[in-house]
Amino acid sequence: MEQGVSDQVNQFLRSLEAFDFSGAQAMCTGAATVRQNDGKGEQPIDESLDQFKSFVGNVDSLRYDVIRQFQSQDEVFQQHVLHLVMSDGSRSTVHAAVYFRFEGGLIDGIEEYVYAEPAGTTP
Repeated sequence: MEQGVSDQVNQFLRSLEAFDFSGAQAMCTGAATVRQNDGKGEQPIDESLDQFKSFVGNVDSLRYDVIRQFQSQDEVFQQHVLHLVMSDGSRSTVHAAVYFRFEGGLIDGIEEYVYAEPAGTTP
């Protein structure tokens, strides 16, 4: 049975949760790019994963909770919350809306828009 794009996105996130960055990269085309709303523009997936590796350097665990997800044949758009437990025991969350584009069954583009959740709001 062929895996759907929604399942592939979930598998990609599980790879990141397991700190399996090479496994996550293997789910992407060689030309895959990532764009975040940090003003840096598009960057190759390997550079983006290297930055993410640095970001989670002091993280004991991370978990993605998908709030909602929409898919078409070669696209997934979702809202999720990344829960982080830091090495010192502190906790943090990152809210994001993310668009995944597929080509030939692999992730070819990711656009991530991180946003602040107003205080007292629970998704």
